[in-house]
Amino acid sequence: MKTAYFECSSGISGDMILGALVDAGLPLAKLSAGLKCLPIKGFSLKAKKVHRSTIAATKVDVIIQGTPTAPRTLKAMVGMINKASLPLSVAKQSIEVLSRMAHAEARAHGIIAEKVVFHEIGVVDTIVDVVGGLLGCAILGIEQVTASPLNLGSGLVKTSHGTLPIPAPATAQLLKGVPIYTSEIQAELTTPTGAALVTSIATDFGSMPEIRVQSIGHGAGTWQIPGHPNLLRIFIGEGESTTKANNCAVMIETNLDDMNPQIYDLLIERLLHAGALDVTLTPVIMKQGRPGIILGALTTQNHVDAVTELIFRETTALGVRFHDVARTILARIETTVKTKYGSVAVKIATLNDGTQRRSPEYRDCRRIAQQTGTPVRDVMDEVRRTMDRAQRTSASKGNRKKHG
Repeated sequence: MKTAYFECSSGISGDMILGALVDAGLPLAKLSAGLKCLPIKGFSLKAKKVHRSTIAATKVDVIIQGTPTAPRTLKAMVGMINKASLPLSVAKQSIEVLSRMAHAEARAHGIIAEKVVFHEIGVVDTIVDVVGGLLGCAILGIEQVTASPLNLGSGLVKTSHGTLPIPAPATAQLLKGVPIYTSEIQAELTTPTGAALVTSIATDFGSMPEIRVQSIGHGAGTWQIPGHPNLLRIFIGEGESTTKANNCAVMIETNLDDMNPQIYDLLIERLLHAGALDVTLTPVIMKQGRPGIILGALTTQNHVDAVTELIFRETTALGVRFHDVARTILARIETTVKTKYGSVAVKIATLNDGTQRRSPEYRDCRRIAQQTGTPVRDVMDEVRRTMDRAQRTSASKGNRKKHG
């Protein structure tokens, strides 16, 4: 499994992630081309070689030309990403990261996420850093990310909300459940964007796992810090070849017996955007013979607050239950298959015996079915036939090369 390890002894930020990926071999031109699908004009990426202390690193900046317009609310940002022709996994993760940032800001300042306005100077930078970081990982084929504990720095930072302690309240919300530490460096080393990205994509935080390293990248931070190399280091290579990943999750449950069932459709969609891994509705008989529903939302520890807040806001629940659960996940990758109907995202999971389980993305198949009038079942069958043909062709070419 292609693995990336983020060594965060100088914290982490969006531009540091971009710099580290480019320094490790991500073609800047390919990244820039991939970001052109965003409906934002007036920005470009620029990479330059710099030194932090005595270490050579790459600094990537988002260059703003003029006054580009960009959405400033979460709803507008989600709409923009849904309209962009991004890989499905990148679009989904981008929405998740931006949603977590909005919910963290909302919780820190006592408002609802829909009222959060991204009014820091970097609204364009934020979108480009988030989408660019995720797209860069996808281009490099990174399947798994782990990270070290995060250095936060110390002191105070000036923001649009005034002068705030480090870590800023929103950053602190994003880092719940993650190993962090402060240092004597008087600077904000871990930014909200960096915190949101790394806690969304990293499956574990700690010492470096066993990796057969193929490339190393250094992403420069903005400041020169005397006696300290202000950079993010990334190691990319092949991790231990396993077909399973074991981790923990949190099941959030509540009983509902007084809601209009029509609300559940949008509720499920919003819970998934807020970071739920899965959402279930189980019919039950409650006290006094009343029919009810158990709403269950499976999520990770760093999404518990956002999911819980949304349940309270969107339902009639007065309380929720939490259960820590262990789970085993098959290793999986996402790819795109081009069929005669159009492109469809596909998840491929691998079992211990090497058997593959292929699942076409339903939303893509539904979209094609609506556009062409073809039954969804036929679209899914065509995806599988296309993959079978490609597999047979690849095997045939391999046999010809083998026999010379």
